[in-house]
Amino acid sequence: MPNTYTQLYIHFVFAVKYRASLLNKDWDDRLRLYITAITQNHGHKVIAINNMPDHLHLFVGLNPKQAISDLIRIIKSDSSEWINKEKLTHGKFQWQEGYGAFSHS
Repeated sequence: MPNTYTQLYIHFVFAVKYRASLLNKDWDDRLRLYITAITQNHGHKVIAINNMPDHLHLFVGLNPKQAISDLIRIIKSDSSEWINKEKLTHGKFQWQEGYGAFSHS
């Protein structure tokens, strides 16, 4: 449809499995850059990203061409694969199932 305009801001929150404090300050900048790249490669705009040791916040200008569930599935699977490949944690890293998604105006 010509002249379509959307302004969709979504705040995502997702946690490390078992809320384990595994997101380390030594590599959290690299993680944020990696997740930003994944998000941008799928046509979304990262407005803010921050993490605590056991969870991550991501504020996105959402492109409506992709479902929220698909975006989060890709972000979580690709980033956990990267964390494991880079051996950034002792043992296998996993994100907890589920996420929070909150719209903002």
